[in-house]
Amino acid sequence: MLLTIRFTFYLFHINLDVMQHFLRNFIILLFVALSIGFVHAQTESTWNGYRMLEFVHEGNHAKIVFPDKPDSGLNWIWRARFWGHEPQTDLALLKKGFHLVYIDVADLYGAPKAVDIWNRFYDFALSNYHLNPKVVLEGFSRGGLIVYNWAAENPDKVACIYADAPVCDINSWPGGKGRGPGSEGDWQKCLQAYGISETEAGNFEGTPVHTAKIVAREKIPVLHVCGTADEIVPIEENSYRIEKIFADFGSDFKMIEKQGVGHHPHSLVNPRAIVRFILENTSPDLLTEELTASVPRSVVFRQNLGNFQNRLKSAKKVRVAFLGGSITYNGGWRDSTMIYLRDQFPASDFQFISAGIPSMGSVPGAFRLQKDVLAEGKIDLLFVEAAVNDATNGRSAKAQIRGMEGIVRQSMLANPAMDIIMMHFVDPDKMSDYNQGKTPEVIIQHEKVASHYKITSINLAKEVNDRILNGEFTWRHDFVDLHPSPFGQEIYAKTIVWTLEKMLNPQEGVWSAKMIPTRPLDPYSYFNGHFLTIKKSKKRRNWDLEKAWHPQDTAATRKGFVEVPALVTESPGAIFSLKFKGKAIGILVAAGPDAGIIEYSVDGSYYKEVDLYTKWSNWLHLPWLYVLEDELRNDDHHLVIRMTKNRNKGSTGTACRIFAFAVN
Repeated sequence: MLLTIRFTFYLFHINLDVMQHFLRNFIILLFVALSIGFVHAQTESTWNGYRMLEFVHEGNHAKIVFPDKPDSGLNWIWRARFWGHEPQTDLALLKKGFHLVYIDVADLYGAPKAVDIWNRFYDFALSNYHLNPKVVLEGFSRGGLIVYNWAAENPDKVACIYADAPVCDINSWPGGKGRGPGSEGDWQKCLQAYGISETEAGNFEGTPVHTAKIVAREKIPVLHVCGTADEIVPIEENSYRIEKIFADFGSDFKMIEKQGVGHHPHSLVNPRAIVRFILENTSPDLLTEELTASVPRSVVFRQNLGNFQNRLKSAKKVRVAFLGGSITYNGGWRDSTMIYLRDQFPASDFQFISAGIPSMGSVPGAFRLQKDVLAEGKIDLLFVEAAVNDATNGRSAKAQIRGMEGIVRQSMLANPAMDIIMMHFVDPDKMSDYNQGKTPEVIIQHEKVASHYKITSINLAKEVNDRILNGEFTWRHDFVDLHPSPFGQEIYAKTIVWTLEKMLNPQEGVWSAKMIPTRPLDPYSYFNGHFLTIKKSKKRRNWDLEKAWHPQDTAATRKGFVEVPALVTESPGAIFSLKFKGKAIGILVAAGPDAGIIEYSVDGSYYKEVDLYTKWSNWLHLPWLYVLEDELRNDDHHLVIRMTKNRNKGSTGTACRIFAFAVN
């Protein structure tokens, strides 16, 4: 029995040693596991074809996606929010060998607790996967809060920041203290995360509009991609404030602004500008020609300049006309084109016809073409643009066709050999359309005309927008306005000259033989458009024929539409008649601050009203062409116009000043 007791004690002693050893190893393993913040099992799957690990780190959902072949620097991009949303940049970088890392701290709004979680997760990522000590931070929307706050605390660990429509001030979102609506539920959670009251939030300096000063001081490169129409996270309350901070420090800050785009969609359809920015600041050796090149020019070649070339060789006088609105009137690109032609062909005697008139689109262009262009003699090359004014002036799709075809067909009927180049200039509305995946309506309609008549077209609206999205320049600082800055005029000029050189030296032969189509696109297009003098008006009562009309108020006027003959009245009930022959009738008027409402009748029909007051009339006696009827029989007609006592609510009077009648 004594032996049994001793043996039992011996076994107990051995088991105690084993248990102590087991417990000691278990505690060590547990400590190691806790020290790396990883106590839950990993789940392995694929994400867009790449191997992905999912796990929970300190209670926060985390993911790591592995490239097929890691780049030599073991670079990584750390996404802060909205996993998988608009992943174009993430996928492009995975293809380049970057790791993609994510940990969800969304409901902490970049507060110190979120920064602490990121600090430990950063250590975990480096310890376990030996990633580059400098990381690329990617912050979508509220992700902007954490990327800036973490970077401010860890500037030595950040290669660069890509922020997309980022929240930079909690008072803007979720607070809604500015232009945006905010989010009340998120606002309360945000205040709780930071441990501050709503009153304290107004002067709180723990969000990016303050912490970004550290990021800027440390010269961390930053790129923001934002929509200019963002109502959730207004750009002026967030990204523009960060931009100013970086400007004050003279630090590298880039902004790609998507005209007309709201908070969504994030990123860019083609993310190459974002990828280029990241690679420039991490792995320049991975940059490729495709990433560094400018975007292609948006030119559709349909004919070469055979006629123009023959004229350059054989004729002493070569006539080049420029027809359009204010962008043509102002020169810039037009002057550069003229200089190019003179320099390239010094033996030719050029006559340049500048027929740009501000606010005039294709509809008035078709009616004034005879007077302003064709009357100058045989035209050899015509540049025509109207896309900006046709859209901003509210011309219908049908009118856009009838106006532009009126110009093109009328020009070709006047000189079948004439070469024509059509241009579509840029404005914010067109950029907004392109950024939403739509082709602007006016460009669709004008391109129908260009295609029907085999005219080369230059889509500068698309080129400018594409190049802005490519990060080559900005609208706000470089191009400035639809009336381009000198920089913008140079962009136009270079593409137009490039097009001329291609057409004068075609590498693929003649694109198309010159031929006037038998049938027009629209039989009611204004290709027989012209002006009829106001002296043709008859039976005038309370209408005056002024030899040199000028306004009695201080509103502005347009050159060529003041101190000229006009048919004028300010009297309700004033009436006159006009006999004309054609399919269309219109009036060219000065639509100033006191423009009234007329009514008209054709061939005894019921009277129809036309309000002459425009959205620009309050400050300008705007030359404006109103087409009254344009689907008449091509026959003799009788028009009656009389002044009503009615007026637009913005108008100060009941005036009508007619410069000419438009007849097709």
